[in-house]
Amino acid sequence: MLITFEGIEGSGKSTQAEHLEANLRQRGLDPLLSREPGGSPLGRELRRILLNSGSTDLTDEAELFLYLADRAQHVAWIISPALRQGRIVIVDRYIDSTVAYQGCGRGVHPEVIPELNRIATRGVYPDLTFVLDVEEQTGLERAKGRNAASGSQEAEGRFEAEALAFHQRVRQEYRRMAAAEPQRIRLLDGSDSADRIQARILEEVEAGLAERTFDAGNFTEGNT
Repeated sequence: MLITFEGIEGSGKSTQAEHLEANLRQRGLDPLLSREPGGSPLGRELRRILLNSGSTDLTDEAELFLYLADRAQHVAWIISPALRQGRIVIVDRYIDSTVAYQGCGRGVHPEVIPELNRIATRGVYPDLTFVLDVEEQTGLERAKGRNAASGSQEAEGRFEAEALAFHQRVRQEYRRMAAAEPQRIRLLDGSDSADRIQARILEEVEAGLAERTFDAGNFTEGNT
């Protein structure tokens, strides 16, 4: 099962992804938690370029293809092998981030990004996606405060430096995608308490796992 977390900067998605991993481990499972960019050795090199505030000469098209390169390597080296082992894979950002940030936020050829994502992922799509939704200004204040506390304003602050209008476009696209794909995407109120959000996520994941176990049981029973 592939579960992804999405949202604007400071939405709380990374925290909730970590909580989900910890909860699944407590239940005796062996989930894999990864992230984009940076989920593979190559991805870690690309992350240093993509999120660094000093990367001011990076064109929008170059940014798009660097994210796709990160994803292609991530899927081939990390995600697909874990899925083949039967593990639950949790990813902090995935295909929807490229649609929202590069396609809508930057306006870089949004019509071709779904096909580019298909190529980069080799057709490995999420089973369940959580979008943490917060007001743009709230998210930015959280993200900037987090970076200041960790001393990562330079290393991780490139998108936080974007104008508010950019983050508004990104948020609007996330909300549009959630409305268009309710069977996969769950839009959660990121301003709610962390415990309440966590409980909702666990409820959705448990339902998804139960459904997959039931389907697998039927398949096995029907072929014995």
